[in-house]
Amino acid sequence: MRDVRLVIFDWDGTLMDSVGRIVSSMQATARALALPVPTEQQVRDIIGLSLMPAFDALFPGLDEAGRDAVLAVYRDQYVELDPTPTPLFPGVEAMLATLKTSGRQLAVATGKARAGLTRVFAETGLEPFFITSRSADEAHSKPHPDMLEQILSETGVAAHQALMIGDSELDMKMARAAGVRALGVGFGVHDETRLKAAGAEAVLGDWPSLAEVLA
Repeated sequence: MRDVRLVIFDWDGTLMDSVGRIVSSMQATARALALPVPTEQQVRDIIGLSLMPAFDALFPGLDEAGRDAVLAVYRDQYVELDPTPTPLFPGVEAMLATLKTSGRQLAVATGKARAGLTRVFAETGLEPFFITSRSADEAHSKPHPDMLEQILSETGVAAHQALMIGDSELDMKMARAAGVRALGVGFGVHDETRLKAAGAEAVLGDWPSLAEVLA
């Protein structure tokens, strides 16, 4: 992978350990609105989707007003009410610094809305590492390749010189659809078997191991 010029990261479950809060916030939202409470695995499987497709998957049959109600309650739960911590995974900042020093460009392709991505950029201080980013309200939902195609077009990097890193089948399938190579991380929503079946060339167990793979 020495010819990789652009590394594109998912956010939730990849750079930030936020899966637990997403699960508990979604379950609390269902209880607040008297909707069927999804299981942990059901919520994990929609992480990475844009919010409206995620709501449709978890709560089928909602009309527009119902989706709007879920969105409002979920945002309150996730941003204000849920105390579950969302730290960066160990080694993230050092890994990003090493990649940037090596001359590679870095980007983010996330299922978060732009407002959510702006918030976590401010909380973590990581925004300066990235040359660009795409959020769920700026492109088709994963696994559609639109996010990656927009990033490739903006940076001028060819698909075969780009690498997508994520924790979900959606990330791997998006990369495959865009002709981009993909690595999984084994500490997010999906395990190594599912990630490799969806197109991951390898699955990282921690961030320091990325340097070995790229070398």
